[in-house]
Amino acid sequence: MGLIRLIAAPIRGLARFPPFQFGIVVLLIFVLQAADEKTIFGQIFDVLDRIVDATVKVCSELFKVKSFTRSGLTLGLMIAYVYVALLLFLLGIRSAFRLVIELLAWSNAFGLRNAIARQRGIAAYRAWLPLERIRPRVIPQEKWEEAFAWLANNAPPYPPLARRILRVVMSYLTVDPVITICQVFTPFPVLTWLGRLARMSIG
Repeated sequence: MGLIRLIAAPIRGLARFPPFQFGIVVLLIFVLQAADEKTIFGQIFDVLDRIVDATVKVCSELFKVKSFTRSGLTLGLMIAYVYVALLLFLLGIRSAFRLVIELLAWSNAFGLRNAIARQRGIAAYRAWLPLERIRPRVIPQEKWEEAFAWLANNAPPYPPLARRILRVVMSYLTVDPVITICQVFTPFPVLTWLGRLARMSIG
C-alpha cells in the first residue's frame, strides 16, 4: 500500500493542479465536439450543447445578453458544466474505490486488512496531531479526546443534521437583507432577476 501511494503521489499532485484540470476540461470539450454525432461522445456533446443553450436563454431573460456576452456565457458555461460533471464522475469512482477497499479490509481478502488498517491509522494519527498539540498538559489525553474528538457515546463531534440545516437557513436569512440592499441602493436588481427566474420556472 505504501509503495502504491508513493507511486501515485506525483500523479495525484498533477491532477490537483488547477491549470492541468482546466486543460483536461478544454481537451475533453474538443474531443466531444469532434466526435461523430452517432457515437456516444457525439450524443453527450449534443446534450451538453442543449443544456448550455437553455441556460444562455434563461440568462437572456434575466438581463440583456449581446453577442460578446453570449459567446462568453457559452464558453464559460460549457467549461463549468464539463468540470462539474467530471468532478462528480471522479467522486463516484473514488467512492466506489473506497467501498471496495473497505470490503477488502472487512473480509480480510488477500490478507490486506493489516496493511489497510495501518494506512488508515497513520492518516488518523496525522489528523489527530494538530488537536493534540494544543492540549493543555493539565488535561488528560482521554478527557481531551472525549470532549473534542471521540465522544463517549460514539457520536460525531459535529452538530446533528437538523442543527446544521437550521444554521444554513439562518445564514440565508442573514443574506436576505444584503440582497434587499443591492436591490434598492445598487444597480444590481437581484430580486428582479430572482422574480423573473421564478416566473420562468413556474411557466
